Amino acid sequence: MTMRKFHEIGQRPQEIVLRPEGDRPLTRTRLPFTRRHLLKWRSRLNPKTLDQERMLADKRPLWWAIALGLLAVSAPFLSNQALTIAAIFCMFTAINVLWTLVIGTAGIFSLATLAIVGIGGYVSAALNVYYGLPWPLMFVAGGLAGLVVGGVLALPSTRLDGLYYALLTMGFAEICRVFVQQLKALTAQNGSINNVGSFIPADWQLQRPGLLLGFAGAFVLLLLALLTFRIVNSERLGMMLQTAREDEAFAEAVGIDYRRARLQVFLISSAGLGVIGAFYAQFYGSISPSVFSLDQLMLLFAMIVIGGLGRSEGAAIGTAIVVLIDKGLLSMGPLRILLVAAIMLVVTLYLHNGIAGAREQFRGWRRRKQSEARARRTEKGGEIMPEEAIEFADKQQIYYRRFQKRLRDRLKALITPELIEEHRRNPLGHHSDALSRVLNHFRRGEVADKYAIMRQPGQFHAYKIVAFSGVRGAPPRLVDDRLYTDLNEAYHAVFLLRVNDLMES
Repeated sequence: MTMRKFHEIGQRPQEIVLRPEGDRPLTRTRLPFTRRHLLKWRSRLNPKTLDQERMLADKRPLWWAIALGLLAVSAPFLSNQALTIAAIFCMFTAINVLWTLVIGTAGIFSLATLAIVGIGGYVSAALNVYYGLPWPLMFVAGGLAGLVVGGVLALPSTRLDGLYYALLTMGFAEICRVFVQQLKALTAQNGSINNVGSFIPADWQLQRPGLLLGFAGAFVLLLLALLTFRIVNSERLGMMLQTAREDEAFAEAVGIDYRRARLQVFLISSAGLGVIGAFYAQFYGSISPSVFSLDQLMLLFAMIVIGGLGRSEGAAIGTAIVVLIDKGLLSMGPLRILLVAAIMLVVTLYLHNGIAGAREQFRGWRRRKQSEARARRTEKGGEIMPEEAIEFADKQQIYYRRFQKRLRDRLKALITPELIEEHRRNPLGHHSDALSRVLNHFRRGEVADKYAIMRQPGQFHAYKIVAFSGVRGAPPRLVDDRLYTDLNEAYHAVFLLRVNDLMES
């Protein structure tokens, strides 16, 4: 016979719980150059076992580590086509992660992402092909080009916002495409620059070692983009922008220069996009005006819409879906674009913030259903159920209240006119079993609002009914102004008040 495992109420079985020694100070690893910790732990005292526990409050870094580890480990076993798709996925995910910083964290709706990537790629490729710049310095050149272009584009973002700025940046991307196509002196072959130097040796191009090296470079690029997102979004810049996004007037009142913070995030993202442009030129060994095309921009839109805006997880999920369909299902022809559009339509219809927001949406739906169920149960008797455990640190309170509710239900059945008449005839004498049970329940009640008889000062046979405050030093309050001259009559009046409270509970 197998023993069934039961979990403690309110603690999910998948929770990661550590039990450190209480006499040792907590040691936590910090991210380099930041005050943030590598993993976000939450300490608590287990009220049942009185043990100090540490629970992993934010599991996203753990899931990221598992997903990226699986991708890195499985890469050598992939086919050449799958390896190329994996490298493209890493590269576009890095672009989308940095774009998420611009439109999510900074709140600048810029559509010039691919334009900055293209300019970084063109500048670094031109310097390599025409001036002999070594390929390692291409990343520096691409980053500087992205930083300069980002600085130019950041200036109007302080005056324009929303649709106007989006149209401006889209027009800028189209101007870049036309300019490169017509720049015959630099790009004689339809605006393309070929034979770009690369970190992949020329003998390894389109060979298995070259594909593995290209994937490794794209994977490192993705890690750097995620690290940039983590540092910017979770550090001071991100916190300032989150505060300003919720209430700009409050942010200004407390001295937050959120416009400057937005520009800083935009410049950081632009420099990163320029580096990706240099990598793009090296990965393919060439660069063409198609990088500025509206088709590529629409695919980026699809990735963000499907995955979700403002989250690195959304950028990765959306990129994975679109890249797998666009690059992995080439046999479908144009139908694969319709498939991407259909997924976008379904996501926008049924999910609030992409696939990455589905979990919070499901949690909200579950909490709403639980609230409705609690409301129905409250109408049926007010009994508190274990799923309301989020409101109680000590889960035994749930069962204590359930016991009290059932006890009150049984005592209510004992209250009859005969029992009340028995107490009126002899409040202090021998009582029946039913009346004794009811009186014992009243005596064990809480002190707060408990009824008592108070002799009036200066009067020997004069009593009033009071209720204790339950707070040390706070005097009791008078229940009413009725004066009782008989002590037994006062006892019975207190009994009636308690019976009334019991029947209404």
